Amino acid sequence: MRVDVRTALGGFDEDEVQSVRVEGRLIRADIDAMQHGAPPSSGIFGSVSRSVRARSHRFSPVRPTERAFFQPPGIGPGIGGLVERRDRIAHHTRHRKVGSMKIGIIGAGNIGGNLTRRLTALGDEESIANSRGPHTLTALAEKTGATPVTAAEAAQGARVVIVTIPVKAVPNLPAGFLDGAAEDVVVIDTGNYYPQERDGRFAAIEDGLPESRWTEEQIGHPVIKAFNGTYADDLLSKALPKGSPSRQAPPVAGDDSAAKQTVRDLIDELGFDTVDAGGLDESWRQQPGAPVYGNQGDADTVAKALAEASPERTAQWRA
Repeated sequence: MRVDVRTALGGFDEDEVQSVRVEGRLIRADIDAMQHGAPPSSGIFGSVSRSVRARSHRFSPVRPTERAFFQPPGIGPGIGGLVERRDRIAHHTRHRKVGSMKIGIIGAGNIGGNLTRRLTALGDEESIANSRGPHTLTALAEKTGATPVTAAEAAQGARVVIVTIPVKAVPNLPAGFLDGAAEDVVVIDTGNYYPQERDGRFAAIEDGLPESRWTEEQIGHPVIKAFNGTYADDLLSKALPKGSPSRQAPPVAGDDSAAKQTVRDLIDELGFDTVDAGGLDESWRQQPGAPVYGNQGDADTVAKALAEASPERTAQWRA
């Protein structure tokens, strides 16, 4: 199924992602039936691509020549590959690391869900929350060992908290949700501002305030901007050992050098290099529409893309 860049970067709301997952399960059922000589029963083979295209139409690609391919969890590409699979990284036996961290993730969409899969596989202790409540996260918890909680509980005891929700949802985070976190908690913001398609107008961002600086002000705690231009499926499929040629290198921006290094080390464990994108006031360089947004290049390629960015927000990315 073909969905544009913003879907792979977490652009769909969680309910829309859930709908795609349901369609994926129906496809698998049809394939099982056909493999045993029976006709497909759901009628979804023709309808699923149309319905997904309809939902994704309002998420136009950043650059029309660079299309993203998103497969719902458990689905591989192509009709021949539409069979249930187990993510080879997420389903490895988990081994507790020495010095592993407790991590809270708020948001269980494309990015949040795949980070949960990867980080639990590395041995980190995860709490995961979404907008619909812990009871909707049972399947993800069973597969990963993460603990489903409310957003108010996600940061309890956490050394790292990942906020991976739509910009419009940030003001609705529970007051004091970081109160029970570790004293030196590092907060990662993966968000992107999509004013025309999802978030509506936020005057401060429209006036030039970097998106993550706005998020920082909303939650009252410094943030590190990371993963906002990362394809969700790359988290599962593109990890490489340190030193590998062409290892992807997402940019990381933030004001606290120690917090930034914590995030860069975590991303290295996930199988990716990083590029220091400067302080949070420079994080506009990695916002939607910038050359580095959706860039899957190595460190040199990403550094070049960051340098080529313009602070001007184009009409496509304004309300």
